Amino acid sequence: MSEKRAELLLACVIIARSTSFVFNKLGLGTMTAFNLLAVRFLLAFALLALVFYRKLRHVGRRTLLRGALLGGLFFLIMSGEMFSLRTVDSGTVSLLENMAILFVPLLESAISRRLPRPATLLSAAVALVGVALLTSAGGAFRIGVGACIALCTALVYACAIITTDRLSHRDDALVLGILQVGFLGFYALIGALLFESPRLPQTGSEWGIVLMLAIVCTGFGYTLQPVAQSHTSAQRVSLFCALSPMFAAIFGALLLKEKITVWSGLGMLLILGSILLPHFLKGDKRHDIQDGSV
Repeated sequence: MSEKRAELLLACVIIARSTSFVFNKLGLGTMTAFNLLAVRFLLAFALLALVFYRKLRHVGRRTLLRGALLGGLFFLIMSGEMFSLRTVDSGTVSLLENMAILFVPLLESAISRRLPRPATLLSAAVALVGVALLTSAGGAFRIGVGACIALCTALVYACAIITTDRLSHRDDALVLGILQVGFLGFYALIGALLFESPRLPQTGSEWGIVLMLAIVCTGFGYTLQPVAQSHTSAQRVSLFCALSPMFAAIFGALLLKEKITVWSGLGMLLILGSILLPHFLKGDKRHDIQDGSV
C-alpha cells in the first residue's frame, strides 16, 4: 500500500470512528457502559473472525500477546470515553481526547531523547489552537470531572498510537487489529460481569445503535487503523486524529442538536490546516516516517 493510500484509508477510518461518540452517547441512554462496549466489540470480533478465519488459524503467542496489549490500551480509552460522555457533549469529549495530537510528538521526543522537529511542533500547535476554539464556549473554557477523564484518556490514546506504530510493523496489521477488537470486548465483558448486569440489546433502536458501532465504527474503524498506520508514522497519525473532533462536532450537531459556533467553525479550519501543513514543509514528513518505522 502506498503512503497516500494509507493516509486516505486512515482518514476514512478516523471519520468512521468519530461517529462512535454520537452512537455511544445515544446508547448510554438505555444501556450501561461496559455492557455496551462488550456487546459492540464482541459482535464485531465474531463478524471479523467469520470473514478472516483463515488469517486467525495460525496466530502465534507473541501476536496474541500484542493484540491483548493493544486491546487493553483501547479498553482504557473506551472506558474513559464512555464515562466522560455521561456528563460532557460528544463533540467536546472527542476534542479533549484528541489532545493526543500534542502528547504523541512530546512522548516520541522523550523516548528518543531529542526535541521534536519544528514542523511537527508547528502542526501540533495549529491543531491544538483549533481544538481549543472548538472546545471553548463563548470564549470561556470550563473543565469538570468528565473533561478531566477525557484529558487522561488523551494521554492513554497517545500511548496507544505509539504502541500501535511499533507493533504494526512487526505483525500482520489486520490480524493485530482483529485481535485488538476481540480482547477489548473480552475486557469489557469482565467489567460488565463485575460491576453491571450484562444483557443483550432489547429494542430495535438499541440493536441499530449496537450494529452501527460494531460494523462501521469497530469492524471498519478499529480493525483497519493498524493496517493504515503500518504505512505511515505515529506523528502523522496523531495529526490525522484531528479529523475526529471536527466530524464528531458535525455529527453531534446533526444528530444530537449540539451547537456549532463561529469559533468552532474556525477551529475546524485550523484542524484541517494542521493536517495539510506537513505536505507544504519539505523534508519533515520524510524524516517523520523514518523515525516512526522502528
